[in-house]
Amino acid sequence: MITEYNKMAAPQEPAPPLPVESLTCGISFLSDFWREKYLQEYIRNGGSKMKFVTGRPGSGKTHFLRLMTSIAQKEHYKTAGFSAKTVWMHDFREIYIEIFRQCDIMECLKAISYNLIEEMGFDHNEIPDEMRFIDYLSQNGFGDALTRREIRTQLRQIFLENPMLDNNFALACCMLTGSILGYPVLEEQNKELLLAWLEGDRTIKLSQLRALDFYPSRITKYNARHMLRSLAEVIRMGGFSGLFITIDDMEILISRSSLEAVHYTKMKREDTYESIRQLIDDIDSMKNLMFVYAFDRELIDNENMGLKSYQALWMRIQNEIVGERFNRFTDMVDLDRLAAQEYSADTIISISESLVKLSNLLPTAPLNRDAAQELVTQARTGSVGIPQLIRNAMQEVNTDV
Repeated sequence: MITEYNKMAAPQEPAPPLPVESLTCGISFLSDFWREKYLQEYIRNGGSKMKFVTGRPGSGKTHFLRLMTSIAQKEHYKTAGFSAKTVWMHDFREIYIEIFRQCDIMECLKAISYNLIEEMGFDHNEIPDEMRFIDYLSQNGFGDALTRREIRTQLRQIFLENPMLDNNFALACCMLTGSILGYPVLEEQNKELLLAWLEGDRTIKLSQLRALDFYPSRITKYNARHMLRSLAEVIRMGGFSGLFITIDDMEILISRSSLEAVHYTKMKREDTYESIRQLIDDIDSMKNLMFVYAFDRELIDNENMGLKSYQALWMRIQNEIVGERFNRFTDMVDLDRLAAQEYSADTIISISESLVKLSNLLPTAPLNRDAAQELVTQARTGSVGIPQLIRNAMQEVNTDV
């Protein structure tokens, strides 16, 4: 089911998020398809993809993103999700930083260190949690120079000889993984410096990193996509299926409201469109990565400021051939069109029944057939999506009660 489920509370107090996978009636037509074709097959097998989700206000875009994020986590993906209202979209460096912060790279590097230990013929499960690999080797009489050289050789092969990794990113990960193993030795202060550089922290001085024989450049909007590709590769190396990223509320690009925390000038808006265009062109050079952008239909319909105003981007994402049936492979997903095809009166009744079971803030009785049929008719010409109409109708029932 596609609905902005976290907005269904009374005005004075927001409702707690409802279990997303309990609200799948109707939308499972698409979410099950994405799970099978993309998350279980294409992305996991090394592919990369960008999708765009649109619809009228209340069509369920936010819920769909959260549902797919939950599914991706169950399929063992690292996930990152945020709103364009809180992260600037015109500078891809800001996007990379937010994704990096949500991915816990040290968890991935720890898994990679376990793989290295296995490659060297040891069982990482036999090493006590508080003991590093090099100390375990020394304790068992294997801490000789030959074994230490083998550790360095393995690290070089894993990171520095991987063509998917940026050289500086690879070297930073190599040293951080070495710190997990205990060899080569890396002081805690230097570990924090490397993590700060990977996170794009501009307050650190590059001269501090040079003391580690590390000579990187700063992460900028020009190299941030390469950093993201490297991050996705490290996530894959850490045993995850891939990286799944959702970005919501992209209609903020054309908002003129003074109440919004961010405001896009014409230049910043066009920089955002160009950034997305560049990502589309680069996406095939990445692996195990899926982006999903979501926005209200206004971002398409607004000829002067929307996607159509930037032809270099619009040419890449428009659907030139539209059939009678909803195409589940489409890169521009119209949730209103999906709802028109999949949402019958029976579906709407099932949705209302699910909501009654999941939230004590709603009435104790679902919508009846007459009310459901009325919503189907109303949705054909209205400016609000079916999920929002269901919510409004149920609130009216609650008020009447």
